[in-house]
Amino acid sequence: MPVLALLTVAVLVIALIDVITRRDDQVKHLPKFAWIFFIVLLPLIGSILWFALGREYEARSAPMSFGDPRRWQKDTPAPAAPSASRTTEQQIADLEREMHLADLEEQVRRRRAEGGSGGTAG
Repeated sequence: MPVLALLTVAVLVIALIDVITRRDDQVKHLPKFAWIFFIVLLPLIGSILWFALGREYEARSAPMSFGDPRRWQKDTPAPAAPSASRTTEQQIADLEREMHLADLEEQVRRRRAEGGSGGTAG
């Protein structure tokens, strides 16, 4: 009988860890909180139902080793944009520089247009 109790506790812990670490889009039929409640309330039945119905399994095209970078690509968050760490003053200075460059480019375009039309007319 103690073996069955240890097995139930092991399955409960594994199921809870799996539910908690899953993304919300990988959980089917119930919200994560409901699955956690169900697994804690009915450990063996809840855990079996979680692995049978609640979790979404991904189809793998090729087997992966532990060190394969493809294994971690989906779970790693996207790096933060470099502008997110910049202060407001730095962002304003960048915008002012861009506006100044845009004005200079517009002046160059105007001068080329004036020079091009003057050179063909004369």
